[in-house]
Amino acid sequence: MRFRILRLLESNPQMSQRALSQELGVSLGSVNYCLKALVQKGQLKISNFRASNNKLRYAYVLTPKGVAEKTALTSRFLQGKLKEYDALKAEIESLQEDLELGADMGPAPRMHGGGRSRE
Repeated sequence: MRFRILRLLESNPQMSQRALSQELGVSLGSVNYCLKALVQKGQLKISNFRASNNKLRYAYVLTPKGVAEKTALTSRFLQGKLKEYDALKAEIESLQEDLELGADMGPAPRMHGGGRSRE
């Protein structure tokens, strides 16, 4: 969730906690907890701004440490997805080979009663 929050706030620092929770599909309390942890770790800084309706709101700004953490999380995420892709690609190739071998061998014997083949 940290990566997704950092990513969303990097592109929209004025996003509210409620909007973050809706975008991420998690509770408002979870977002608040995560934001506090990111601030404590020095990865996020909170600043105030005035909204158009003259209410005081918050902007969440990634610190250099936050940008570095987001980059590291992105790298780990991408490496994991590439491993999944390679494994899936190998599985597809194996299944295709199995299908080609099956096609070369002709149709499978037909089963009649009790699961035994009659030959």
